[in-house]
Amino acid sequence: MAAGPSGSVLVLTNPHDVTTDVVLRILAERRVPVVRLDPGTDPHEGAALSATYGTGDQCGVLRTPSRELDLTRVRSVWTRRPSPFDGPPGPDGPERRFAASQSRWGVGGILASLPGAHYVNHPWNNRAAEYKPAQLATAQRSGLSVPRTLITNDYERARAFVREQSGGVVYKPLWNTPYLVDGQAHHVWVREVLAHEITSAVAMCPHLFQAKVDKAYDVRLTAVGDRLFAVRIDSPDLDWRRRQSLMACAPIAVPDRVGRSVSAYLNASGLVFGAFDFAVTHAGEWYFLECNPNGQWAWQPDAVTGSIARALADQLQNGPEA
Repeated sequence: MAAGPSGSVLVLTNPHDVTTDVVLRILAERRVPVVRLDPGTDPHEGAALSATYGTGDQCGVLRTPSRELDLTRVRSVWTRRPSPFDGPPGPDGPERRFAASQSRWGVGGILASLPGAHYVNHPWNNRAAEYKPAQLATAQRSGLSVPRTLITNDYERARAFVREQSGGVVYKPLWNTPYLVDGQAHHVWVREVLAHEITSAVAMCPHLFQAKVDKAYDVRLTAVGDRLFAVRIDSPDLDWRRRQSLMACAPIAVPDRVGRSVSAYLNASGLVFGAFDFAVTHAGEWYFLECNPNGQWAWQPDAVTGSIARALADQLQNGPEA
């Protein structure tokens, strides 16, 4: 039942994900068959998915308007940016919520259990690895330097923590939750916070406070299996993502110690791909900030983007031996 060398690559993503196209062009040049599916929406737009289970037997088929895929012949699955399981566009209320839930557990469950497929990354591992507390704990266990961090809904403890950090403290959200102010979408950026700014409103939910790293620059390290691609980021902002037009990027070597710890982190989290963010001090110490298991990467310099795309294509074509 394992996927053979001639099996297809199944790509799970939304139709507007242009980053995927960079890798798909490489696979097309290599004549690797690819089926692209958005599991959150395509089953409501003509795609059909079936799976059969029994003692000693498992089979299934995916039919789209243009393709038919034997689910036992999938060599790899690339979990990129699929749409959420929101249900069919027609019904509303309880019916739509029921259909959305059944799709998540049915379609999502089938696609996460394909026999012999190599996942980049497995969707369940992706979800587990998105929790920032788990990221910090895994980074510590993997030997990475981690800034002193407090996650709490106790505002007195939060104030005390801020006062204890002589170099300052930053606040960052635990998840990039959509946030509206007067009906307008806002992004909650990483920012420095002072003790007197912390109020009893902290009790509403957990907050993440972290000792500010006296950094010389940032690093984005993209890991694809055992291949590491890092760029130094120089930005006038504490959070370089805020105004990317003002930042400068250049390839940078990864210290051996950091590389070994990144490999340990991926293995502990069951990941093939990870986008790691580091703050690097003037003394050259790399401090782990977070790892996005499905982070964007095509914004980097062309040479780096091309190398990452080829590494991903190798993984999807050849599996863990890539």
